[in-house]
Amino acid sequence: MPRTRSLAWSELRTGVLTIVAVTIAAVLIFSLTGSRGFSWQRYTLKTKFPNVAGLAKGSPVRVAGVEVGTVTNIGFENEQVEVTFEVKKDQRERITDRSVAALGSISLLGESAVDISPSTSGTPIPDFGYVPAGRAKGSIADVSETATEGIEEITSLVHDMRQGRGTVGKLMTDERLYMELHRFATSAGDLTDSLKQGRGTLGKLLNDPAAANSLSASLTNIETLTRQLNAGEGSLGKLLKDDSFSRTLQSATGNIDTLVARLNRGEGTAGKLMTDTALYERLTGVTQKLDQVIDRLNSGDGTAGLLLKDRQLYENMNKVTTDLSGLLQEITKNPKKYLNVRISIF
Repeated sequence: MPRTRSLAWSELRTGVLTIVAVTIAAVLIFSLTGSRGFSWQRYTLKTKFPNVAGLAKGSPVRVAGVEVGTVTNIGFENEQVEVTFEVKKDQRERITDRSVAALGSISLLGESAVDISPSTSGTPIPDFGYVPAGRAKGSIADVSETATEGIEEITSLVHDMRQGRGTVGKLMTDERLYMELHRFATSAGDLTDSLKQGRGTLGKLLNDPAAANSLSASLTNIETLTRQLNAGEGSLGKLLKDDSFSRTLQSATGNIDTLVARLNRGEGTAGKLMTDTALYERLTGVTQKLDQVIDRLNSGDGTAGLLLKDRQLYENMNKVTTDLSGLLQEITKNPKKYLNVRISIF
């Protein structure tokens, strides 16, 4: 029969301590690499950048600012730099072909990180696949590039100004333009002094209270007139507000249009006068004959002409008319004297 051997307490204690030490070591390793997890909890991705200044192995990888992995390798791929990194597998649904990998900064000391924008609407990237690269907004590289472009533009602007290009450049290099600007400034100063002294209409308006009061009164009158028009007061106000007045005016306009149309069609005396050539010619003939009669009267032809032109004939006719009038008055006063009828019988 085989002999049974019992374990001593010293041997059992050694085994227990070994198990405890391994457990503590595992806990410490997990605590120190908690963001990375174990190897079976991570998968590998890649991306490419034209420049990875400040990025190194062990640099963090972040998704929406949350650290989910680390950079494992950095190497050249043709003219670009290939960055290999590991991330947690639970981020696979957030890192898709619509995500963008960009260089972010950890601190102002130049340490960089790989920032990935999450996008659940795309297709998840498989292991060792490439995340599309881009540039993070507001990165130090963007600020530096923008500052460089601004410095270059300022340098070009200063160079153009020294060459006399543009208005400011001409002002700095053209003596004639400088003198014209100086004269303009002097004239503006004189104008300002005149206004302050109350010269001219604008100066009086600025300095004379009476002129300002008159202007204020005029504005008040205009405001009152506008208010009355809006209220429909007066003829113009009724024209703007009263529908019946507007209809009456429209009716009158329609009647005028009808009258003009009848005149154009030659209806009525005025219409015939405007359109009938024969009537026009007859009227012209009558006018010509009347002009001839007037010419004869003016020249003293005929009895009426002599009456107009012969002073003696006019005086004789006037004397006869006067004597006849006196005779009629005498007959009226004493008819027996002039109307004595005697009848004799033989």
